[in-house]
Amino acid sequence: MLFDDDLLFEDSNGVRPTTVINCWACELPANGCPSPNSWPYYVRTVREWLEFISEHGVALFDTRRRLKAALGAYSVYRAQGPIKHRFEASTWNQNMGILAGFYRWAKDEEYADSEPFTYRQAVWAFKGQVRRGRVNQSRRRQAQPHVTIKYLDDDFTDMFLKGLAGLGPDGERDLLYRGRELARNSAVGRMIVSSGLRSQEYTYLLVCEVPVLPSRRTAVPVSFPVPSGITKGGKFRESWIDYDSLAELHSYIALDRAAATFGSSWRPPARWGEPLFVTDADQRGGRVNGVRVQWSSLGLAERRRLVAPEGGSMLLSVWGQGRPFTGWATVFARTSDRIRERYEPRFPRVNPHRLRHSMAMATMARLMRSWYEQAARQVRDTDDDAALAQYLRTQEPLLILRDLLGHSSSLTTEAYLHRLDVLRLFTSLYRRVGKEYGLLDEEVELELGTEFDDELAVV
Repeated sequence: MLFDDDLLFEDSNGVRPTTVINCWACELPANGCPSPNSWPYYVRTVREWLEFISEHGVALFDTRRRLKAALGAYSVYRAQGPIKHRFEASTWNQNMGILAGFYRWAKDEEYADSEPFTYRQAVWAFKGQVRRGRVNQSRRRQAQPHVTIKYLDDDFTDMFLKGLAGLGPDGERDLLYRGRELARNSAVGRMIVSSGLRSQEYTYLLVCEVPVLPSRRTAVPVSFPVPSGITKGGKFRESWIDYDSLAELHSYIALDRAAATFGSSWRPPARWGEPLFVTDADQRGGRVNGVRVQWSSLGLAERRRLVAPEGGSMLLSVWGQGRPFTGWATVFARTSDRIRERYEPRFPRVNPHRLRHSMAMATMARLMRSWYEQAARQVRDTDDDAALAQYLRTQEPLLILRDLLGHSSSLTTEAYLHRLDVLRLFTSLYRRVGKEYGLLDEEVELELGTEFDDELAVV
């Protein structure tokens, strides 16, 4: 919410701009922006625009000519102004999208008569369907999207997971490393790479929400429900996790985590709010301060205040004497820095979302190679999980990945894969399969290289 220095909501000129912005902000949850994490950024974007134009004598709902002139000046300011105020093209485009949405809302609500943006008509075609729309001309051109979002190849993923466990690339214990909580870091890291959970999803997952380990090893991955209380947009979905990763996660829970939380006197800090004491917990819910609740109804702030019956936090990841652990970005950055400095100079800096990207690409590669279909046949023959086996054998790879990542449309998944440089995936996969089956000799390899050279060099 925004407030003027004099705390007035209106004056002789009518309703203040800040009041209008607050009305728009209050409607964001029902106007396509359900995530609480996004609301402050949306409001801050409009506030910074209002502050800039006010300094230049332009009102928030001024004439179109004056608003367009102010937008031009703002574009220069964000591109070539003081360094700390400059925007990258991606940030600028994101800001323009928010401002365009605000002005559309203001016109619909009759607060504004005009807006500073100019649009052109555009046509998109996909699988024989044609869609028409408008493109905001204020957007800046960006580099090809696939160079801005990266993932880890299989060998780098293996190196990173070993690093989380305190091992060197050869799998031997790194005697010079003095890190702690290695079992936790390794187990959660493997869970992310296998399931593709988002950062807030694995950070605020409760220990009792972890799927039960099957009684015997299975080739087909195990279903991994992701509760709506921690998903983006509050949408329940099911991902999966491979048996070995789930087994390591249960080992961490039964040993290291149990030792850290047993008899713990941890309580949430007063600034977080009152403690929420849990009893009678199962996979779906439990009693919180005596009231039965479903875990899916609890948000992030409530989850980190939960105190387990045996003591310590209810979150899956803990540290010290049962305190909740949420600093995964730091763990991943330090691990990747250590690998780069001591073992592999090319190793990239890993942020939490890079592991999700890595899962997406590895899953797509396996689906295209029919790896999961082969596993499904084995399960079908033993009647272990016929439903999942049928799903893997009959669905298109793109639709399976859409469900796992929690996208509402396969168009989103297709664009996501494009940004991850799916061309590189196809090239690598073709070479690997061709060599395995003796279909790729030196002459074919040379011709393939010349076909892809130009495309792989595009940035």
